This record gives sequence, structure tokens and C-alpha cells, in this order.
Amino acid sequence: MNLVLVDGLLMPWLYVCVQQRDAEQSLSEAGAFLCQMAQEGGEVSASRMDDVKSQLSEQGWWRMNQQELEWAGKWAWRNSEKCIGRLFWEKLEVVDAQDVTSAAEVFKACMQHLRKSTNGGKIIPMVTFFPPKRADGWEIKIHSHQLVRYAGYQLEDGSVLGDPDQVKMTQWAIELGWQPPADKSQFDVLPLIIEYPGEGVKCFPVPQDAVLEVPIIHRDFDWFAELGLKWHALPAVSNRVLDAGGMQFTAAPFSGYYMGTEIGARNFGDTYRYNMLKSVAKMMGLDTSKGDSLWKDRAMIELNSAVLYSFRQAGVTIVDHHTASRQFLQHIDNEEKCGRTVPGQWSWIVPPISGSACPVYHRGYSKERPKPRFRG
Repeated sequence: MNLVLVDGLLMPWLYVCVQQRDAEQSLSEAGAFLCQMAQEGGEVSASRMDDVKSQLSEQGWWRMNQQELEWAGKWAWRNSEKCIGRLFWEKLEVVDAQDVTSAAEVFKACMQHLRKSTNGGKIIPMVTFFPPKRADGWEIKIHSHQLVRYAGYQLEDGSVLGDPDQVKMTQWAIELGWQPPADKSQFDVLPLIIEYPGEGVKCFPVPQDAVLEVPIIHRDFDWFAELGLKWHALPAVSNRVLDAGGMQFTAAPFSGYYMGTEIGARNFGDTYRYNMLKSVAKMMGLDTSKGDSLWKDRAMIELNSAVLYSFRQAGVTIVDHHTASRQFLQHIDNEEKCGRTVPGQWSWIVPPISGSACPVYHRGYSKERPKPRFRG
């Protein structure tokens, strides 16, 4: 094994080369970030790059200020290839939570994010930045997929009560000490699972008053309420990495607002989720024995109609897939006028129902993946 001397210690040559390469890449990406920020109207002092270079040299990471975080968060949303709602990227609210020193403080900041972004139903798009990953591997992880998710309980007969997508996370939470309600239901809010350096993995129950939920009813079918469906108002993704300026923000919860199909077609409709299509179809009196009766299609439309109606009756921000599609094309037009291409993943941009009736269906999207961006 080839060894080199570093700070009085003999280190493997390959390890040193990798560290040097990573440091050079971080410095290069930090410089590109600051240059782009200046080009788009941000205030970058003449000495800022020297300051960043010094921080990277001394500690292997650099700390973004409030203005830099705002650009990083907004650009990450603008570049999010899976998101159809990017027209409003400039309105993103950015919170600096880089001073947290424990898992408990991370949880507290997450609850502040949840309450503020929910805003009583008038959703405020928001991202909260926790400290970035460091060169020595120090990093914060929020293992929960979203700040709000419903438990999935594996029953003895093999069926699942609640969300089948969350069975493993639910079992992990129980192993960490979470106690489910005595009367388990289809919509028990899971705790947050947070890993903070030096503390291990911890589980934090989410206060009931921090989660706004919408009971799902239908404008025409009174029986729809008997299904007992509801959903949380705020989609807040919490386990993705925000890659910006050479830094990896491994904990950066982001929240926008729902497009109706995310709930009605996917969360409620998918066979590996709540699988509600047949239940709705039967209540509608449809023949579910034949595919050409289009019972799945008709049931899915009514599920989505119920979601949109319920959220609007409750005063909670939501968008239908036709409006979202038109808004996304407006976003593309805006970006092209600024000389920028719009990254996109077709299978995520095109809504899961009435795809060809939406203008986003009839075009392709750039496969470029510019930074800053969310990944994972």
C-alpha cells in the first residue's frame, strides 16, 4: 500500500487523492454557484470567494448565508425535474436552521416548518436548511420520507391497515419506542425518525395540532364520507439531499402544495397504496368484473373530484392537473425567455390521469440535471 504523510500521519495514497479531488470539486462548484448568483442579480462581495476557499481549506465545508441559501433553495426547486409546480419557484420561503446542535432541535425546526408552511391551509412553499454534510462524514439524516406520513400496520392475515408504503418505517418506529394509538386506524400519523451525529437514531412523535388534515367528501355522492378517507394538507418531502455550491444538505425539508392527482390517483388509487378504486366503483354501482366497463377510470375520476372538492371546501391550497399543466408550460416559456432550459422527467411531469388531455403530454423535456438540485 502506498502511503503519504499528511499532518504528521501516514495516510493511504488513494484516500488522500480522493479527499483532494473532493475538495477541488467543492471549491469549483462553490465558485460556479457564486458566479451564477451574481449573474442573476445576487449580491456577492469581492472577498466572498476567498472566504469560502478559506472555510473549505480549514474545515472541509463552507457555510452559506441567508441570501445564498435563498438562491440555493429557489434554484433547487427551479431545477427539480420531477416537479410540475415550478412556476412559483421565486416565491419559495427559505429558513436557515444551520445552528441546530441536536436531534431535538432538528425536530423542533421541522415542526416550525410544518406549522408555518401549512399556514392554516393557505400553503406557503418552504425549505428549511440544516447544516450540510462535512468532509469527515458528519451529516444529519431525516429518515422519514415526509414530515407527515401515515402508518402501515402489517396484520396477521397478511393485509395492511393504513399505508402499505410505510410498513417498514412503521415497524422501525415501533422498534425505536414509538407507541401507536390503542385503536389503530388507517390514518395514524407516524413520528419523525431523525439521525444526528453522536446521538444515533431517534424517534419523535408529531403533535396532533401540527398536522392539518382534510376529510374527503364528494359534491354529489353523500355515501363518499362513509369511506372514512382523509389526507394531510401539506406535502413536505424530508429525505432528499439538496446539492448546492459543492455542499450536500442531507437534511433540507421542502414543501409545496398538492396537485390533486398525487392524492386521488396515486395515494388512494395505487394498488400498493390505499387501493380504493374497487371500493369506490362498487359504491357507484359499477360492474367491476369487466375491464371494458372502464370502472377503474370512472372510479379514479370521482376519487380525484372528491379530493379537489374537499380541499377547496376546507380552504386548503391545491391545484388540479389541467391547471398545473398550463402553469408548467408558462414556466417553460418564462425560462426560455431567460435563456435557460427546463429539466424534466416526462413520467413525473405528465399527470397520472387524462395525460393526453394535458399539454405537458405532447412534448419532451431536457435531460440536463443542473445544480443546485434535489436528489435521492
